[in-house]
Amino acid sequence: MRGKNQTSVTEFILLGFSDHPLLQSLICGTVLLIYLISILGNFVFLMLMCADPQLHKPMYFFLSNLSILDICSTSLTLLKMLDSYLSQNNSISFHACMTQVYLFIYFTGTELFLLSAMAYDRYVAICNPLRYSLIMKKIVCILLAASSWVISFFGVLPVPYMISQLNYCRSNEINHFFCDPSALMKLSCSDTHRVENVILVEGIFVGFIPFLLTLSSYVFIISAILSIRSSEGRTKAFSTCASHLTSVVLFYVTVMGMYMRPSSVYSPGQDKLFSLLYTAMIPTLNPIIYTLRNRDIKSALRKMKHKIKNSGKNMKHVC
Repeated sequence: MRGKNQTSVTEFILLGFSDHPLLQSLICGTVLLIYLISILGNFVFLMLMCADPQLHKPMYFFLSNLSILDICSTSLTLLKMLDSYLSQNNSISFHACMTQVYLFIYFTGTELFLLSAMAYDRYVAICNPLRYSLIMKKIVCILLAASSWVISFFGVLPVPYMISQLNYCRSNEINHFFCDPSALMKLSCSDTHRVENVILVEGIFVGFIPFLLTLSSYVFIISAILSIRSSEGRTKAFSTCASHLTSVVLFYVTVMGMYMRPSSVYSPGQDKLFSLLYTAMIPTLNPIIYTLRNRDIKSALRKMKHKIKNSGKNMKHVC
């Protein structure tokens, strides 16, 4: 519950890209296309994962969790943005906004932990290949994935709760396309130092710890790859983690671009563009990154195409 002395704010107005009216239609049209590609790519991967026993492996299990996460995170932010543009209604209720804040932080934290779990999977595959099936048992994979979801669920609670307790008496216009925590705090006339301190602590727990785990995994992976004598062996070993490494770099670069820039170079326009890159492009690129050089997924896609063609031929014969 909000404090009794708090100014009553029942809704916020999401300004989105209204400061670029000429580009707004182009931006929303592009976002709609990207969103549809992202949803389609991630759904296709989930269908392949369920249908093809060849993909019932630890790496693909983690990738299926990443696909579910990408579907949730893109839908959370982009659907509201598109709805606001199409309906010309930029308002969002206080409770819906706070829910969006919590889910945004939750999905970000979950992805950080999930990427570190995937890094550990790649570490075992490269550094302990003979014991891979013994270490990465089904129950271990489930525990690692479940831990990513559960730890973030409870770990990120303090910041959204404290943001919901702030006074919002300056304005109810959020200069963003979703309820971004930083944009919300700029509207508050309360002292936000406590929230900022909690964000710092939470950032260490939810951000820095997974980063260290991922980094340490890759230190061992790179040292193991460099110790391989043949160039062919090094190339083969590197290819097993290249997709994940690309995904990790893209994710961390965009997140750091959003939240670790000096205040002297901060601008709302840049913030929105970085957020759009993170919420739209990364979930769209993930299925592409993991499919391009993956023989198992390409094989599963060919099998699916073959089944669709055969079912189409059978339907023609029936008709």
